[in-house]
Amino acid sequence: MNIKELKELIEFLIEKDIAEFELERGDVKLRMKRGGEPAAAAIPHFAVHPAPMVAMQAPASPVIPAIAETPAAPAAPAAPAEKLHTVRSPIVGTFYESPSPGSPPFVKAGDKVEVGQLLCIVEAMKLMNEIESDVAGEIVKKLVSNGQPIEYGQELFTIRPS
Repeated sequence: MNIKELKELIEFLIEKDIAEFELERGDVKLRMKRGGEPAAAAIPHFAVHPAPMVAMQAPASPVIPAIAETPAAPAAPAAPAEKLHTVRSPIVGTFYESPSPGSPPFVKAGDKVEVGQLLCIVEAMKLMNEIESDVAGEIVKKLVSNGQPIEYGQELFTIRPS
């Protein structure tokens, strides 16, 4: 795999919003995982090693250039922070929003939920673990995609408690 193919693969994964990808071709192993950054790649056979870090010392008296001040626009009053409850994954696995492919999701944004209501399934080691709501309220947002690998403690849903 050359650099051009690698760049095309990364662009494809970003375009399709794929969070994690693994490829093994002969003696080349490739594993990519996206976090909050646009894309991050860990490639053992094409790894670029960063230069060693050098400690920098600040000058004894820093020179700060003079900047002409412009009057700031009056700040709008801050809206009161809304108290939202976050449902987090209790295990590592794969997130599923519905019981089977093609079925409607268990919940979607705007749905009212009760305590104990099924929100999603997390598959771990071929076991389907049902994730239930621990608060009554309204689903504000689903934070992961169907079929996405998830980590322990990863945020899955935000709920506006009622």
